[in-house]
Amino acid sequence: MPAEKKAKQKPKEQTFEEPKYLRRLIDQQTPVCIKLSDGSSVSGTIEYYDSSFIRLTREGEPNLFIFKHDIVYFSEL
Repeated sequence: MPAEKKAKQKPKEQTFEEPKYLRRLIDQQTPVCIKLSDGSSVSGTIEYYDSSFIRLTREGEPNLFIFKHDIVYFSEL
């Protein structure tokens, strides 16, 4: 007789790793490149974040408040 299969568990909606990762980027002042939903990219360091947006600090250019729903992805430089 075949062994019973375990019911697969549904993946968690949230892992709560995002705040830890953003805090590390802020603490280490890691430069990032952020790809936006309109196709443009911006670079700088993350200075602040909350549940809706991040603040990106840039050299020689204005700082930006970027809504998280406008971010496609970001990568460390």
